[in-house]
Formats: sequence, structure tokens, C-alpha cells
Amino acid sequence: MKDADAQGPVLIVEDDRNTAALVATYLEREGFRTLAAGDGEQALLMARRHRPLIVILDVMLPRVDGWEVCRRLRGESDVPILMLTAREEEVDRVLGLSLGADDYVVKPFSPRELVERVKAILRRARPAPPAAGAPLVHGALRLDPEKHKVTLEGRPVELTASEFKLLFALMSAPGRVFSRDELLGRFYRHGEAVVDRVIDVHIGKLRQKIEPNPAEPRYIVTVRGFGYRFAEEEGE
Repeated sequence: MKDADAQGPVLIVEDDRNTAALVATYLEREGFRTLAAGDGEQALLMARRHRPLIVILDVMLPRVDGWEVCRRLRGESDVPILMLTAREEEVDRVLGLSLGADDYVVKPFSPRELVERVKAILRRARPAPPAAGAPLVHGALRLDPEKHKVTLEGRPVELTASEFKLLFALMSAPGRVFSRDELLGRFYRHGEAVVDRVIDVHIGKLRQKIEPNPAEPRYIVTVRGFGYRFAEEEGE
């Protein structure tokens, strides 16, 4: 997967270190970055901090079990979740899927098959890009990527290049939560010394230009502890 390293890591949540190491080895051979968590509480903390590309989640975990981790993650984000379990009963598969898991693998499993399932989930989860040049419209706000133009209630809005890129990224995926690190990665080359709060500065300036009341934003919503998302419906 050529661009896997440019995206978020794969979070492997597994209390068996040998299994976690085996899964990590096969994923890293395919170009993925990996992180590992050994219990449910650590998994939740790492998911919030690192914004993983996908979570591989064992059911039987200490402290907080995999079912509860899945439920909480799905309540906070749309990160893809692949569940691992030693139990083959249908009720377990149904429970995992009903809690929001995207797929379910029973132990023992083939590491190669697991990697292919991860790739398949990511292909399904990848949002379709807007048609080339298609304007993005949300209520009175309109962004035309072809003309590099933004209007609000028909009046032009003057944006810097960074502000335009930021607004385009957010408007292209309404409802999706972007972490500061993810947004930074769109504007700065790897290795550049920047702090994530620079995104807050851009967001603040952008709100001043497009929000009717920047103190109570209608379009760009702060997700405390995570980052930002563009509202799915005007005035939500």
C-alpha cells in the first residue's frame, strides 16, 4: 500500500504480545505504520490521541473489554474497526457488527488474510472524492475548487491559500472529524517543525470570515480533544 505511511497508524488492540507482534509484522511489510495497546483503556486513549487509520480490536481484553471499546469508539468517530476473537458463535459476530464493527475475524487466523481484510475495509471506507471542479455548497457557503473561489450569500470571501485548503478539506467530508495532526499533514512537509496549534489559528481566522457568529460557529465545529469537523447540516 504505497501511501499507507502517509496516513494514520493501524492500532492493534491485543493483550497477547505474540499475536500483536505477528499482526504488526505483516502490516508493516505492506507499508502500514502500527501502534499497539494491551488493554481497553489504553486503546481508547491511543485512539483519541493518534487518530488511527483502522483499529484491529480483540474482544477479550483486560480493564475494558473489546465490545465496550468498540461501542465507545463508534460513539466518538467513524474509524474502521476489525474485531478479533477466539469465539466463533454467531451471536458474537452479530454483537460486534451491531456495535459498529466493520468486519470480524476468528482466531486462529491467517495473517495474510487479515492484511487483505484490512485493505478491503479501507477501500470501502475511503470517501469518493468530489467530481473534478464540482462546487461544494453548504447553505449560503459555496466553494468552487476549479475557480479557487469562496462565496458567502453570493459575496466573495477572501481566503489565504492555507485557509482555502483547510476549508476545502473540511467541506469535502462533512461530519468527519479531522485531528490537528491530520490537517497539519496536508499543509506541511514531513519533518517540518510546526505545532498543532497553528491549525487553531487558521480555524480562528477562517471562522472570522465565514461564520455569522464566530463565537458560536455554524459551519466549522470543534470536537473537544480531537480536532474539527464541518457540520453535516446547516445550524446543527
